[in-house]
Amino acid sequence: MSETSALTNAAPGVDHARIIEQLATELTVRASQVAAAVELLDDGATVPFIARYRKEATGGLDDGALRTLEVRLSYLRELEERRLAILDSINQQGKLTPELQQEIASADTKQRLEDLYAPYKPKRRTRAQIAREAGLEPLADAILADTACDPAALAAQYVNAEAGVNDAKGALDGARDILAERFAENADLLANMREYIWSTGLLYSKMVDGKEAEGANFRDWFDFNEPLRTLPSHRVLALMRGRQQGVLELRVGLQEELEAQTPHPCVARIAGFLKLGNDLFALDAAPRARWLGEVCRWTWRVKLLTAFESEFFGRLREDAEAEAIRVFAANLKDLLLAAPAGPKTVLGLDPGIRTGCKIAVIDRTGKVVDTATVYPFEPRMDRKGTIHTLAALCAKHKVELIAIGNGTASRESEKLVGDMMSQFPELSLTRVVVSEAGASVYSASEVAALEFPDLDVTLRGAVSIARRLQDPLAELVKIDPKAIGVGQYQHDVNQRELARSLDAVVEDCVNAVGVDVNTASAALLARVSGLNSSLAKNIVSWRDENGAFPTRETLRKVPRFGEKAFEQAAGFLRIPDGENPLDASAVHPEAYPVVERIVARIKADVRQIIGQREALKGVSPADFTDERFGLPTVRDIFAELEKPGRDPRPEFKTAQFKEGVETLNDLHPGMLLEGVVTNVANFGAFVDIGVHQDGLVHISALAEKFVKDPRDVVRVGQTVTVKVLEVDVQRKRVALTMRLNDAAEPRRAAAPRPERSNAGAQRGGPRRNDGGGARSAPPANSAMADAFAKLKR
Repeated sequence: MSETSALTNAAPGVDHARIIEQLATELTVRASQVAAAVELLDDGATVPFIARYRKEATGGLDDGALRTLEVRLSYLRELEERRLAILDSINQQGKLTPELQQEIASADTKQRLEDLYAPYKPKRRTRAQIAREAGLEPLADAILADTACDPAALAAQYVNAEAGVNDAKGALDGARDILAERFAENADLLANMREYIWSTGLLYSKMVDGKEAEGANFRDWFDFNEPLRTLPSHRVLALMRGRQQGVLELRVGLQEELEAQTPHPCVARIAGFLKLGNDLFALDAAPRARWLGEVCRWTWRVKLLTAFESEFFGRLREDAEAEAIRVFAANLKDLLLAAPAGPKTVLGLDPGIRTGCKIAVIDRTGKVVDTATVYPFEPRMDRKGTIHTLAALCAKHKVELIAIGNGTASRESEKLVGDMMSQFPELSLTRVVVSEAGASVYSASEVAALEFPDLDVTLRGAVSIARRLQDPLAELVKIDPKAIGVGQYQHDVNQRELARSLDAVVEDCVNAVGVDVNTASAALLARVSGLNSSLAKNIVSWRDENGAFPTRETLRKVPRFGEKAFEQAAGFLRIPDGENPLDASAVHPEAYPVVERIVARIKADVRQIIGQREALKGVSPADFTDERFGLPTVRDIFAELEKPGRDPRPEFKTAQFKEGVETLNDLHPGMLLEGVVTNVANFGAFVDIGVHQDGLVHISALAEKFVKDPRDVVRVGQTVTVKVLEVDVQRKRVALTMRLNDAAEPRRAAAPRPERSNAGAQRGGPRRNDGGGARSAPPANSAMADAFAKLKR
């Protein structure tokens, strides 16, 4: 495949080879690999399909590299199209010189392109334009050219009342405007100033007058500054939120001692870069030098400061949003790939107080077989009746697991279930607390209404809780990922980019696991490579009318299931116990002939060797490669024959919350507890320890060694052992450590602050000292307390 045959979706005239080379450099791979991947993407192939079944073409690019390529490809195509548009615009103005053309051709970012285009970009009528129309550009040029001139004397020659220039001062003001605009549109100066300010500048924040009470959540930034280059993403988003709410006033500047200098360092830098002279700011400066010094001040104060401030706000927000989306995507992936309990009969319990606890029992296939509502708490207090109902349902349906939602009355409900299990040990039950994030959203959704048209909305949540224990992936795909609540400032970021990133995560997870085409919901099927909601519904309809699919080939009978859809989807759609054992594996139907050659060589039937590791001993994958199927694919085939339909998800384990620890008041420093990681942020991890308030393990308390990224140590859904470091009952904060030798702090009293929202969702309102990675344990009310503050919405 040639490099220039790729990128067929790019606009005419785009430099295809340039994009290929750029992507190859960024990904540190060969240009031929990039070209192959781009051609496949342009041809409609999905990332999971390319990563799994086109390894020979791409040289083994994995889904992570392909996702990066996909995003960067879009950016670089936009860059090239913009380059062409700019060149065309300047050329039509008759101002495109060979030197300018070369500079534009060399620009490698959109920012650089726009800097170069700035002097030629059609703009509204500016002060400089008005001055040019008044004939003052020759005056500006003359002052620049004549180092010995007196600007005032020259300006007197340009007084023209008819043109609106009434005196020499007016002429000089016009010349100043012309030069200031010219300087501010100098692409090289802009690049130099941008780098200087970004590397040395700070973001300053102060309270808007009169907003102290209203902005209590942001009081840590009422008088705050931090270098632009080191601001963490969560803090940037919190500051931007404070600004948006009218509580904080933000500005960009240098350190205070530099700001106080005369001339201002940025003004001096403008003069120096443009080589306007060394004496512009001397007390005894000549008239021309003094005047040019004022032009530099004007350029900085009026033209560049505001522009750079706006640009840096945008850059900070863009970088912070990208990081926040990355955090959300990583947490979502961990949640979707959490260990499934598997085909077990589960009783789902959605706790409630006044409205009662909703119960739903699902069989091993996920089908709802029974429902009930019980009222063990105030005002009815029917505890005895509830225990009887639970035991009866468990006995009747041979329930194996009880899934308890982790919302309101969760610990009370867990204790109730524990009491029932103690009274009826013969039932051999296991109880598990399950995150109910998004369950209420699902209950009221169109998907739930179609799935359970005759089931009360309140009971649908209990079904979702039960099913997400059985198979988290299959159930959570029915919920908008943004409602699952594992994001950092998810409502503050670019929603389009967030949706794109999360959709990619869901697609990758679903296809990594594979889908049973005979049991999967339409919502799950719609996430399979090559399928969409319409095709997914067609599959379910065909299945309902004709029964289970006996083979993958039968999928071709589904309306609108064409050749391309079959190519992209077939390998990810599994048919356990079907007519062809290969249909239960990840071997693509296009590669079945390779398997036929393998079984012919060892003189056996597929059913005899599939799942039997010893059967392939002495046979080499290299013996079965051909022009179409290379060694990577044949090795994958061997792996599938040894262990068909392997699941990348971990083994199912449950955390056991400590008996008697149900509220913050039950916690004491030094306690060792088991918990489940509910959220991972850049500054640490939140752990559900069963007290209705997640505790925070600060990044510095995650391990004995230095930790740069919390995800290197913990994942959402992981069971961990933690020690309680500090309990602040008033502010509802629990500081935890996974360094079990750390010394615990005594309880501390503190002024109350607004509590964070329910477990599993990230909150806003960061504090200052939240970063870390230092090996020492975080002291109370310092970095640990600061990190808690970040999570208030």
